[in-house]
Amino acid sequence: PEDIGQAPIVNAPEGGKVDLEAFSQFTKIITPAITRVVDFAKKLPMFCELPCEDQIILLKGCCMEIMSLRAAVRYDPESETLTLNGEMAVTRGQLKNGGLGVVSDAIFDLGVSLSSFNLDDTEVALLQAVLLMSSDRPGLVCVERIEKCQEGFLLAFEHYINYRKHHVAHFWPKLLMKVTDLRMIGACHASRFLHMKVECPTELFPPLFLEVFED
Repeated sequence: PEDIGQAPIVNAPEGGKVDLEAFSQFTKIITPAITRVVDFAKKLPMFCELPCEDQIILLKGCCMEIMSLRAAVRYDPESETLTLNGEMAVTRGQLKNGGLGVVSDAIFDLGVSLSSFNLDDTEVALLQAVLLMSSDRPGLVCVERIEKCQEGFLLAFEHYINYRKHHVAHFWPKLLMKVTDLRMIGACHASRFLHMKVECPTELFPPLFLEVFED
């Protein structure tokens, strides 16, 4: 992973409204960040075997959750920054002003709480797979197949965690609660996205960003 200390910090004033300059900087990394989520999903054979319509619903549903997780596990307590897409270090205020508003608090709070979990790459990947294979996304056709698949990932995840022997008490149930936190972040972002569309010029939104987050 990239060294967080070398990531340039985005300059954005502390305020309530969307800072359009900061927003345009964030939009430059959003397309590669979304692409990474899609690439991850395509590496899972069980995902690729699903009908195209289900794949799209699952990706649209989990995209913000997975991007938030990837940012949260790159929280640096010393500088109090998150690294977005492995290249841009931002403070809580900068992320808030760049368009995410209150969602940024939830992502930063998650980053702070996850820092004690010391997750490795395998655990982060398994957490992503669990988020991806959420059978309760509206409109899915192969609900049972997706549910079975998620159960398989959860079982593998629990076995791996037992193997690693973490020193955090009640590690597994606490980690499962982070899945709920990430689902909440995804839901909050969906409503925040409507505000962003009102406050920011349409031309600033990359096509893939609109494709994923518009209904």
